[in-house]
Amino acid sequence: MCVLTVSQHALGGVVEVNEGAESVLLRCHYSYDVSEVNPSVLWSRNDLNPKVIHLRREQGDDHKDQNQVYRRRTSMEPDALETGDFDLTVRKPQLADSGNYTCSISDGRAELKLAQVQLKVKEPFPTWASGLLISVVLVLVVVGGCIYWYYFYPRSVHHVKVESGSESVLLRCWFPFYVFQDVRVEWTDSRGKKVYVYQNGLDSSNDQYKAYKGRTEMNKDWLKFGVFNLTLKYPSYADRNTYTCTVYNRKGKDLKKKQVMLKVKVDQVLADSGEESVTLPFKISADLPKDAKVEWRDKKKWTMYVFQNGSYQPNQQHWYYKERTEMKKNPLEDKDLSLTVKYLRESDHLTCTIYDKEGKILLRREVDLHVKGQWWKH
Repeated sequence: MCVLTVSQHALGGVVEVNEGAESVLLRCHYSYDVSEVNPSVLWSRNDLNPKVIHLRREQGDDHKDQNQVYRRRTSMEPDALETGDFDLTVRKPQLADSGNYTCSISDGRAELKLAQVQLKVKEPFPTWASGLLISVVLVLVVVGGCIYWYYFYPRSVHHVKVESGSESVLLRCWFPFYVFQDVRVEWTDSRGKKVYVYQNGLDSSNDQYKAYKGRTEMNKDWLKFGVFNLTLKYPSYADRNTYTCTVYNRKGKDLKKKQVMLKVKVDQVLADSGEESVTLPFKISADLPKDAKVEWRDKKKWTMYVFQNGSYQPNQQHWYYKERTEMKKNPLEDKDLSLTVKYLRESDHLTCTIYDKEGKILLRREVDLHVKGQWWKH
């Protein structure tokens, strides 16, 4: 038999796979028609005896001379001889399968080598090593977490942003690796004013600064887990501040501190000094009670407009705004509490507050009005 070869450069190829993989594919393709020459395709390894890995004839696969190591582990496409696709699939590759595989075609008189593929079967990462690596990673994560929570977290300043008109904002203070019992918790602002005080299982409102009364809340069920988050209701522009959460033991020694910087975004309205009127926007999504009171005030605390008991209340309005302000006929029903003001000439900081019938605040929104050509600050 005459054996024809092609250059090693054209035939070369390396395939890598892990031991135990489902299968590996060795590529071999022939572009010419072989239907009339009674061909056979042979995959072989010259370093084995017998060297036959897989043999395909016109009648089908011939396993008579196949190396037993590959029995029931190799396959080719059923129509390989018609398509010229001579790829070989080796199932469940083993370390011993590593070697040089030769793909050749023969008509019984001459043999043509089509491809030579080097297969490298690698030993997978050992199970014990995988377990060790996972354990090391977990230890590093836990140690890193402890270092962060113990050293970096208390020293970092947490930034919180909220829009004026929000029902509340959460100021976070969490020390997860500590068990706190019989502690005193104080939230203070940057001026040293007490925002919230908790001691002996109770809120201590006597020490609380008046601006925060009725507006703060802490979930006491979470205290035993080291969670001292504070809910501040109806955040306004005046609440922008840096707040400090301090945990004391029964002897008055501070155990931990955490700072939170709160920024309150206020809507900005720009108007020309010659405009006849300007609208201060305030649209809501919540369902408010029908007997709620809506009150707009300026920075001087002058009452601009009051809607209560289903109608406009001119007797509660400051004389300066008489016949100059207007709201929708049914603002609570339309969920639009916007106020239109005529003949505004000055920049101002305006506040809309909604109360229930007992006078408790339900919602508050602030708007900054800037009249062009004027400089003004809060």
